[in-house]
Order: sequence, then C-alpha cells, then structure tokens
Amino acid sequence: MTLRRHLGGFMDFIRDRGVAGFAIGFILGGAAQKLVQSLMDDIVNPFIGIAFGFTKGLTDYAIGSFKVGDFISALINFLVLCCVVYLIFKVLQLEKLDKPKG
Repeated sequence: MTLRRHLGGFMDFIRDRGVAGFAIGFILGGAAQKLVQSLMDDIVNPFIGIAFGFTKGLTDYAIGSFKVGDFISALINFLVLCCVVYLIFKVLQLEKLDKPKG
C-alpha cells in the first residue's frame, strides 16, 4: 500500500467517526481546565477559606490525616470544568462535529 492510500484511509476515518469533534473537545477541555484551575486556586478556595476561617483556603481543611479540603476542591473543580466544557460545546455548536456519518 502506498502512503497516499494510507493517508486517504486515515482522513476517511476522521470524517466518518467524528474524530475531529473529539480532538477539538480535547483541546478546548485542556484550555478550560487551566482556566478553571486558576479560578479555583486563586478565587474560590481563598474565599471559602476566609468564609470558614481557614488560613490558606479550602485545601487546609482536614479531618485527622485526611485532606478533605483537597478532595472537596478537586470535586468543585471537576464540576465547574464540566459546566464550562458543556457551555463551550453548546455555544460553538461543536456537537454537530461529533456525529458519525452513517
């Protein structure tokens, strides 16, 4: 098989399986993750820390040796990230790229 034939098969796979939508989502998700992480570390965690009296933020909260604050922070980060990625897909109408052609 020639390189041209392999490349053509690869391009057909990308078009037929909706891989372009997956790739775009992956890239946007990575960018959104950095934004959400900064939001959590720089704004939300210190605010929660001030509200509940922790010195450095939510990550200081622990029950014994269990760092419950880190887990709660990661959970909030995940939920906010899911909402951001969902909104990006809806606003940019990227779900149309994800449907395989039948």
